[in-house]
Amino acid sequence: MKEQLRVFKIIHMALCAGVIVAYFILNNLESVSELLNLPEINSDNFIYLFIPIIAFVISNLIFKHKLKAINPNAIEMQKIMEYQSASIMRWAILEGCAFLILILQPEFILFGILIIIYLIMLRPTEDKVKTDLKLH
Repeated sequence: MKEQLRVFKIIHMALCAGVIVAYFILNNLESVSELLNLPEINSDNFIYLFIPIIAFVISNLIFKHKLKAINPNAIEMQKIMEYQSASIMRWAILEGCAFLILILQPEFILFGILIIIYLIMLRPTEDKVKTDLKLH
């Protein structure tokens, strides 16, 4: 499990690093104070407020659905592989939504940063994997 978890952590770190680097390169903020200033919200950009919420809900629903689909009688390695697949789907949805905000509506970059922070918090650990898969 240790070797598989190491690969799992590298995948997570690469996804996080990629989106963080993109945010540093593609944003054009002059100062941190610009980050905290939200633009005027109107009917054209109202949907961008819901992107982080939608990303959170959909990614967690898909993750939990994939976990429920794991055969409880499967060997541990098979369970870990399916858990990894479910986690990568979850992370990809969050990463995609962060990129969506950055590219389509960079004025709402704060919401993208919140998604990135949540993505970082989903870092895989041995305890999380064992708890989610109910391994002993």
